[in-house]
This record gives sequence, C-alpha cells and structure tokens, in this order.
Amino acid sequence: MKLTLKVWRQNGASAGGFTEYPVDASADMSFLEMLDVVNEGLEAKGEEPIAFDHDCREGICGTCGFMVDGVAHGPETETTICQTHMRSFSDGDTLVIEPFRAKAFPIIKDLMVDRSAFDRIIESGGYISVRTGSAPDAHVVGVNKSDADAAFDAATCIGCGACVASCPNASAMLFTSAKVSHLGLLPQGQVERSERVVSMVTTMDAEGFGACSNHGECAAVCPKGIHLGNIARMNRDLVIARMKGK
Repeated sequence: MKLTLKVWRQNGASAGGFTEYPVDASADMSFLEMLDVVNEGLEAKGEEPIAFDHDCREGICGTCGFMVDGVAHGPETETTICQTHMRSFSDGDTLVIEPFRAKAFPIIKDLMVDRSAFDRIIESGGYISVRTGSAPDAHVVGVNKSDADAAFDAATCIGCGACVASCPNASAMLFTSAKVSHLGLLPQGQVERSERVVSMVTTMDAEGFGACSNHGECAAVCPKGIHLGNIARMNRDLVIARMKGK
C-alpha cells in the first residue's frame, strides 16, 4: 500500500513544520515498523531520521505516542500506536503525524516530547507506607472485590500522555486520578490517602496542566480504557482532604 506521510519535524525549541514523505508499506506492518522503513530510507540518503519514542512495542510501557490525523495513538480504540497496524489505513491515504502538544509536554525532537512532569506527579504521592522486608502474605489483608477490581483498572494506566494531548485544556486529571485511585482504593493506601491526593493535585497544577471541563476526550483515546469515574473519585477525596485541613 502506498501512503503519504506529513510528519512534524522540529529540533527542541526551534520552529518546526511538516515534511512530506511517500512510503510503500505492507498492511501487516505495525505503525512503528512503517516509520522504521521510512527512517532506513532517510538514513540511506544521508538525511536525519524521524525521532520518535518507543520501547516495548507491546502496548505495555507507555513510551510511544503521537497524533495521527488528530487522534492520539491513531484510529483504533484502546490501542497504542505501537500496536496499530497499517491495515487500519487504506491505500493512497495521507496521514498527518505530529507530537502530543501541551505546555507541560515540551517537544524534544520531532515526535518526541518531555513527559517527565508525569514522573514528578507520581513522585509527589504515588507510594504507600510499609516496612520493607516484612510484607505480609497476600491473603492477610482483606480487600473488597469491587474495590480491588476498580484499583486494578486504574493501575493499568501506562502514563503515555494521550489524555493530556487530546484534552482541549491539556488537563492531566485522568492520569493523576488513576494514580490516586489505584492506591486510595486499597487498605494499604489509606495511611497517606489525604496527603496523597492533595500533593499530587498540587504538583499537577504546578506543572502547568489545564483544568478538567468534562470534555471526555481523555477517556475516549486512552489506550487502557481508564474511566472518567476516577476523576470524580479524586475530586471527592480532594474535597474531604481539604475539609480535614490537609
């Protein structure tokens, strides 16, 4: 299948723009394999390859991510771009590929952005108090099944940043609420529950992310299907924590 790619090229804070590349791809290729082919051709001509993030290429690590025709991770629902195959497109298509855009995600190069703001949010409260080296047996602490299921679902967030890139306000509420929820729903996470939500939300705001306006696009593009209900839970915990004077 023959495609035309319009790829955003930019080096750091310098001005960027779209560059057009023709490509002959197999329908069985993954999207990133297709970009590998493009880069091999560019390198063979002595040109700079397209920079993009990737690691596991199995939809696990959250490293990959960019916009394809204005949609984070491309057209497939609950699928990362590394898991998207070229059979999702048609022969003759023109694909517009650009990085996740947000004030808190500065562009490093081409399709690569700096998502270290997410790391700082997690560092501010994504932990529990436990005596290391003395973890109890798993069955000692009982957990309500509905809470365990909700915590597990929240914990599937891979921190790719698609939610931020798709939100018209560049909000990180879905990401932050997932990290708050998966610990706050479990007995082991109760010690820091109030401090956690205040600290993580405060850090999120300080990093320059926008406010949530219930647009819902974050959940629509999330490759792991993180639910908007996590935002409601986090907001409730935040109100309670502030009433306690945290």
